[in-house]
Amino acid sequence: MLMKKHRLEIGLIQVYTGDGKGKTSAAFGLALRAIGQGLKVYMIQFIKGGFDYGELNTIKQLSNFQLKAFGSGKFITEKPPKREDMEFASKAFELATKIVESGEYDIVILDEINVALNLKLIEVTDVIKLLKSKPKHIELILTGRYAPPPILKAADLVTEMKDIKHPFNQGVPPRKGIEY
Repeated sequence: MLMKKHRLEIGLIQVYTGDGKGKTSAAFGLALRAIGQGLKVYMIQFIKGGFDYGELNTIKQLSNFQLKAFGSGKFITEKPPKREDMEFASKAFELATKIVESGEYDIVILDEINVALNLKLIEVTDVIKLLKSKPKHIELILTGRYAPPPILKAADLVTEMKDIKHPFNQGVPPRKGIEY
């Protein structure tokens, strides 16, 4: 069944941050809701490429949802980060800018961009400029731990996921289909 296409009258900026589980999952939930109402969604994953995340398999089946993942799929532990990590983040941000400026999508999700900002893979001032220049109808979602104060200030909605208890801390490894 093809849904009637409509545009959001007001697109806001949402931030999902904090040390708890569920930031990307919340963004996917919003994306599925939007697709069910005929909206078009584009997700750009910063620092997540190169890994078999379950959501990637599902998204391939949805015509209104595009996703592009960047990165090596490994935790970035080196300070400063490797040159390839900087290049992946730069390419991700270039694509994000192109997608937002095009106005073609209703929802644009910048997954783990806050982590990329924290690692100084991209500049906060560049992201703030993108937020200020987005077309009126685009809902922009930024996820990831460590959202910097300027991002929090620019957002219309901020949700902090708080880690109270997690099985990983008791030695349970990440589980396929649950954590990835």
